Amino acid sequence: MTGRRDFLISAASGAVLAAAAPLRARASQAGSYAAFLAGIRADALAQGLSPSIVGRALALEAPNARVLQLDQHQPEFTLTWAQYRQRVLTAKKLADGKAASAMRMGLLRAVSRRYGADPQPLMGIWGLESAYGTRTGSFRITDALATLAYDGRRASFFRAELMNALRILDHGDVAPENMTGSYAGAMGQPQFMPSAYLRYAVDYAGNGRRDIWTSEPDVFGSIANYLGRCGWVPGEPWGQEIAVPPVLAQSELGRGAVRTLGEWMDRGVTRLDGRRFSRTDIRGAVIRPDGPGGEAFMVYRNFSVIRRYNPSDFYALAVGLLGRDVT
Repeated sequence: MTGRRDFLISAASGAVLAAAAPLRARASQAGSYAAFLAGIRADALAQGLSPSIVGRALALEAPNARVLQLDQHQPEFTLTWAQYRQRVLTAKKLADGKAASAMRMGLLRAVSRRYGADPQPLMGIWGLESAYGTRTGSFRITDALATLAYDGRRASFFRAELMNALRILDHGDVAPENMTGSYAGAMGQPQFMPSAYLRYAVDYAGNGRRDIWTSEPDVFGSIANYLGRCGWVPGEPWGQEIAVPPVLAQSELGRGAVRTLGEWMDRGVTRLDGRRFSRTDIRGAVIRPDGPGGEAFMVYRNFSVIRRYNPSDFYALAVGLLGRDVT
């Protein structure tokens, strides 16, 4: 009997200890997170940022579990270009874009003239990044960035972005509670990271705030300013769909293989309808994302500017095609 009672006491004690372990872990984590936030707060105050704004922005109790889940369990799959195009450039996306651009063409042309971009990439980026302003993310940016800076894969990067977010808040462009975006810290309708916001966001509306959350003039102005400052050449195409002979080796293609259109025609490259290019001196590169038999594109220097926004050939192609088809 005594041995059995000792076993029960031991088992019960073990259960209590096991139950207490997560509580201790959470308490330890909360303490560590509080210390981490205190360090961020001290750095922000040392830079002269407003104590009240910093206090509101960092009024956080624990890392955001949903942010960590999304960061640590990103889906690992590879789409072909054909699959990506079908998934991203849907009939609904095109119809919504045509309606949206028709209502805003005067504004698009005005911001394009001011900042040296064209309406087409503005609509393409706006459509891909936020479905024309309808999907911008609901995470509080300081919550998401603090979580990733504390317990993320790229802690130093996210710490720097968190400090940039605090600088934006200190400037008064947006309230801490209204600074929302994706779990990874991309903000507003253009999905700018805080560093990109500080560099490229503009107050096109002229009300003293750079509002990329609710002000379409500021949204379009900021995207146009981004492209213009990254080297967009107004009036020049980003690229076009073309026909490429199957025998043209994939190794001869790619963004680094820049030739004149005359040289490409000598290799059998033509417009999509089989006609020759009207100019022979313009320089471009051929990309064929899915290899022989797949779609091919002649891309020019403005294509590289779109890639400054997101360094993906698929993304840049989708921006170019969407902008072309909705404006």
